[in-house]
Amino acid sequence: MYRIVEEPLSADAVAAAVTVPEAGGITVFLGVVRNQTAGRRVVALEYEAHVPMAEAKLKEIGEAVYRRWPGVRQVVILHRIGRLLVGEASVAIGVSAAHRQEAFEACQYAIDTVKQTVPIWKRELFEDGSAWVGLQGESPPPGWSAGDER
Repeated sequence: MYRIVEEPLSADAVAAAVTVPEAGGITVFLGVVRNQTAGRRVVALEYEAHVPMAEAKLKEIGEAVYRRWPGVRQVVILHRIGRLLVGEASVAIGVSAAHRQEAFEACQYAIDTVKQTVPIWKRELFEDGSAWVGLQGESPPPGWSAGDER
């Protein structure tokens, strides 16, 4: 399952989605909104994505995980869009594998690759202003909104 979602993410739901009898290790990673960045107090984050392209990239990452780690049994990668408050999960990744080492390595690869390649932008909302932080430091194009199909 590789999706961009608006609803809250659940570690339990992700773990359940990757649980299969032949897996001896399950890794779940949640990326959550923290309360500060570079010494500035964060109030919330707003995420936007080009949903069709982002979901295609998430699927590519999942397929790469299966190729690189033959013991992997299930992969789930979910990323939230919209406004998220401090403590809320923005990304959830679950990997089950025959053995724990593959589950850990595959999960690490998945989150690192999501951060590097998936067209998702975030706007950090601080007490004293805001800043866009996007794919590899890029901001979304001027006038772009999450509903665009560009």
